[in-house]
Amino acid sequence: QVQFVESGGGLVQPGGSLRLSCSVSQLIFSDHVVGWYRQPPGNHRLLIARITRGGNVITSYADNLKARFTISRDDAKNVVYLEMKNLRLEDTGDYYCNLVPPVEDYWGQGTQVTVSS
Repeated sequence: QVQFVESGGGLVQPGGSLRLSCSVSQLIFSDHVVGWYRQPPGNHRLLIARITRGGNVITSYADNLKARFTISRDDAKNVVYLEMKNLRLEDTGDYYCNLVPPVEDYWGQGTQVTVSS
């Protein structure tokens, strides 16, 4: 059974940084396009970053997140990361990883990020 597990969230002040991690069983990340999704309080879950399959990795980001967020993949550990820096209040939300497009049965519990002073 494929299960995505997200971790690394927490409470951080504006301007701070976090690194989120996504691990999975029964699936090899490098064989798939993988994304990080964000669901702000009271809003829909949206794709914010994605990383392509294979060795020639291409990353893409939503809106103007590229300057602050970095998605990466460690194939040896089969983990996908999301580095977030200079966090803003509007980055608050639950963060999930999944394939792109997402598979409904693969959603994990997510990890909560709260940016607050």
